Amino acid sequence: MCGILGWVVRGEHRQDYETLIRLTNLMNHRGPDGSGYWQGSTAGGRHQISLGHKRLSIIDVEGGTQPMWSDDGSIGLVFNGEIYNYVELREELIALGHAFRTSSDTEVLIEAYRAWGLDSIRRFRGMFAFGLWDARAQQLVLARDPFGKKPLFLAEKSGLLFASEIEPLLKFPGVDRLIDPQAVEHYLLNRYVPGPGTFFHAVRKLPPGCYLVWREGCTNITRYFTPPLASVEPDITDFDEAVRMFKAAFDDAVRIRMRSDVAFGAYLSGGIDSSAVVAAMVRHSYERVRTFSVGFREAAYSELDHARTIARQFDTDHEELVVDPHDFLKTWPDAILRRGAPVAETSDIPIMMLSHMAASKVKMVLTGEGADELLGGYPKHRAELWIELYQRLVPRIIHDRIISPVMHALPYDMRRVKILATAAGERDWPSRMQLWFGGVSMNERDRIFGRPLPITPPDSHPFSIRIGSNVRRTLFFDQTSWLPDNLLERGDRMMMAGSIEGRMPFMDTILAKLVARFPDEFLVGRSGGKSVLRAAMQHTLPPGILTRKKIGFRVPIEEWFRGPYREFIADLLVCDGARVAAFCNREILKRLVHEHLARRQNHEKLLWSLLNLEMFLRTFKPSGLEN
Repeated sequence: MCGILGWVVRGEHRQDYETLIRLTNLMNHRGPDGSGYWQGSTAGGRHQISLGHKRLSIIDVEGGTQPMWSDDGSIGLVFNGEIYNYVELREELIALGHAFRTSSDTEVLIEAYRAWGLDSIRRFRGMFAFGLWDARAQQLVLARDPFGKKPLFLAEKSGLLFASEIEPLLKFPGVDRLIDPQAVEHYLLNRYVPGPGTFFHAVRKLPPGCYLVWREGCTNITRYFTPPLASVEPDITDFDEAVRMFKAAFDDAVRIRMRSDVAFGAYLSGGIDSSAVVAAMVRHSYERVRTFSVGFREAAYSELDHARTIARQFDTDHEELVVDPHDFLKTWPDAILRRGAPVAETSDIPIMMLSHMAASKVKMVLTGEGADELLGGYPKHRAELWIELYQRLVPRIIHDRIISPVMHALPYDMRRVKILATAAGERDWPSRMQLWFGGVSMNERDRIFGRPLPITPPDSHPFSIRIGSNVRRTLFFDQTSWLPDNLLERGDRMMMAGSIEGRMPFMDTILAKLVARFPDEFLVGRSGGKSVLRAAMQHTLPPGILTRKKIGFRVPIEEWFRGPYREFIADLLVCDGARVAAFCNREILKRLVHEHLARRQNHEKLLWSLLNLEMFLRTFKPSGLEN
């Protein structure tokens, strides 16, 4: 796990070695164990090539230094992530005549590219983002893993720049900080900026499952992976057989992610997902598994008791962090800096705090991230089973004029019911996907901005699947937008801020291909969803864990908004210097704050989104704001 940076720019815009060092070192937190830098030129000297690397050493601690070069010096690589099947690929390459100087997965990546070219990327089972300079072909290859677990940001300034985080790109000479107003609009709808956009006009993301080739000043992006839901039809009809196949594939996904030359552990919430990961780790570990949990003094929001149950059952070396509102608030600005964007989820900050604590004991952890998006664990997945029928039976005018107003008038604490009612009446597919987890509805967003705004998503790919059921389409959206642009981005930024690598067994391409063969009822057909996972864990986890109602990783932010953060909200959002006023109607902001503090409406998600937007604008100071 590392931080990478590089560029290929026209000769007249070349930068000195000190600039390469300075920009790379902005990512010290991503790689405190080592640094590497290299500069060169294309044939004829028309373009400068630069590669920078910060290393968090996990595999081959001594031999994995980067940039790493092939034996003949023609291929140089900076690489962030892990190739989990590097052992198997190494054996295959040796059989083909390749020799290795190290035992690192980085060298395996180089030799795989030498053997199979760009097709090698499809063979990698892992999480990765890399920049590879091929002097023979005079081309720069950038690639990102299938589900987008590792980030790769791009900027074009007299050439092509790339980095693991946004901040180094913004500090490259000549790259401006002009904000993208459409990104702000999409952020308020989604609580994140859908790829390939960012908050800055000059910076974009390389989409997940894609590679980019730069050659002679021209770039071409190829999508090499699409989640199997788009092409694999459900063909497994026996539930017991599905459970057996899932158990084997999941067990292997955990086993292969335990390959490490340093100490590692697991983040344990006490939910079924992370508990299943820990159970599998114990089966494959020769040592006592380390587990780490985070919770709160507010009992209704803390899952620490459930995590302790699992820790006791599997005899893990267990540690806990209890977060109070003061420490949360103190960490918040740094979380925004590290993310390069507003913090979309309240849980981001406790994860960052837990990572700082865990880094004193381990360098890598396994987590349960992605299980809900793979296996149908959210209430929205179960709702999508019947929404189509609801819309056929209930005319739009009845929903809009009768049902919707009644739902809006429900008590303050029934926010989830209100979301369900709003989503059930939404017939536009992209809009409904945004409603499920978004910050505001389109009408609310337009009132905040004071004008109607377009709803066209910046990338049509997450909405492009036209086969299968509503459940499969929703899962496809989750796997191509909600995950890479929000939860997986959170996982990378918040854990790497504490110099911790996070590995996610549920985000395994082989496992995803298997699950795509399951019909809807094997996923969401039983209480609580994730039916196959629950059945697979029936004789492994306690009944209380298996039957728990999903609550997610909740932070008591609603209580803190009305308590210790009460003045903080007003100071940021309704003061004369509020930067969000460049986009939002100030009177509407005042009304939202008043309604929430007076308990008339629950605007928790919206206020969280707006507060983070304000703090982001203050931290990064983008240009193009007009107050």
